[in-house]
Amino acid sequence: MSYLTIKKQANDEFDEKKSQFIGYIKRVESEDEAKEFVQEIKNMHKMATHNCWAYVIGENLGIQRYSDDGEPQGTAGIPILEVIKKTGLTDCAIVVTRYFGGIMLGAGGLTRAYTKGASIAIKAGGIVEKVKGMPIDIKINYDLLGKVQYICGENNWTIENTDYTEDVKITLILELEEGEKAVKEIMNTTNGKAVINKGNIGIYFKEQNRLFESIDN
Repeated sequence: MSYLTIKKQANDEFDEKKSQFIGYIKRVESEDEAKEFVQEIKNMHKMATHNCWAYVIGENLGIQRYSDDGEPQGTAGIPILEVIKKTGLTDCAIVVTRYFGGIMLGAGGLTRAYTKGASIAIKAGGIVEKVKGMPIDIKINYDLLGKVQYICGENNWTIENTDYTEDVKITLILELEEGEKAVKEIMNTTNGKAVINKGNIGIYFKEQNRLFESIDN
């Protein structure tokens, strides 16, 4: 299991024929959280002409909602939603605020503007992968530390923590398949002398082969 979501809450803006468009984006974990974000932006821009939005939630994109907020049907909410889907994102909400500048954009112009508003918001927020992973605690004698460090380096397994007590305890956090591979290779490398405990499987953010329980939002 893996899917893409937004890394952090962000916004960006541009002007189109004197209308100002501001794209806001946030990672959300539930529909209630998405609705709260939409309302937050609406409250922030009560004088805006439109606050159009869309969100997608769930690993299987099970919840998809959008609103044109008064723009001609199909020119705002759906274009924002399509940008989210085409980028492969889920668990994220986008609001594109518009302050009308007096010049009509037409249906095509509106669609392009709201598409751009969503796209620049995604670029500002960045994209991160979410995967299933698990922590692995490895207890070894000091004379095996060099071998374990070497094999971790060869496989790009980041050692997240090292405790030096009577023995050495190393902690890795790896994706499931990589974790199973690590257990086998470390046991082979240490001739079965390592004591390995696998932690509970959870959902982690993945950046450059490292897994994190949380990430900036």
